Amino acid sequence: MLYAGLRCGAKIKAYYIKTAFQPKFELRDAYQLAEQIGAEITVLEKEILDNTKMLSNPPDRCYFCKAAIFKTLQKQALSDGFPLVIDGTNASDDADDRPGMKALAELSIRSPLRECGITKDEVRRLSKEAGLFTWDKPAYACLATRIPSGRAITSELLQHVEGAEDALFALGFTDFRVRVFHEGARLQFPQRDIEAAARQRENIIKAIKPYFPVVLLDLEGR
Repeated sequence: MLYAGLRCGAKIKAYYIKTAFQPKFELRDAYQLAEQIGAEITVLEKEILDNTKMLSNPPDRCYFCKAAIFKTLQKQALSDGFPLVIDGTNASDDADDRPGMKALAELSIRSPLRECGITKDEVRRLSKEAGLFTWDKPAYACLATRIPSGRAITSELLQHVEGAEDALFALGFTDFRVRVFHEGARLQFPQRDIEAAARQRENIIKAIKPYFPVVLLDLEGR
C-alpha cells in the first residue's frame, strides 16, 4: 500500500509503532522496505505494558492495544500534517474475529485494501510484481497472541517467546508459532513442515530449552 501510494504521487508518510509486542525483525524489515521504495519512515515508541487492561490479557486485548497504538499514531500524524490515517488491513481479514477492528472503526482509521476488496493473495501478487522483498513473507501476528487469554503478559514472557521464535528462524523455519502452554512452548508448524520439525527434534529442543523447560510439537499444525 505504501509502495502504491508513493507511485501514485500521494502525500503519504509511513509510521512504525515500536512496542514490546513486536519482535525486532519486524522493525528491521520495515527499515529495509522503506529503503527499497524510497519512503520516509518514522518510528514511534509506545510503552504498551503500562496498560493494566492489556497486561491482564482479556479476550478483547487486541481492542485495547489497537486503540492505544492508533491514538498515538493519530496524534503524531496530525502534528506532521496528515489528518487521515490508513492501515494495511485487507479483505481476507475476518472482522468478526478481530476485536482490534472495532478500535479502528471508532477512531475512523481507513483500510483501503479492505475497502477495495483486495485480498491477501492479491497483495502478495501485486507485491511480487513490484519486486518487493516482502511479497512472500509469512503472516506474523504480534508476540502477545502467543500467550493464552487470561494469562498475564509480562516482558519476560514476551522475551522468551521472541527468543524461541528467533531460534526456530535460525534453524531454517519461516512459518510457525511458539505458543505458551502452561510453562512450556507448544510449537505450531504448517502441515508441510511437521515432518521436517520432527526430524530436527533434538536441534529444536536444544534451541528452545533456554527459553522454555518443556517443548511440545502440535501435530494438528497451523
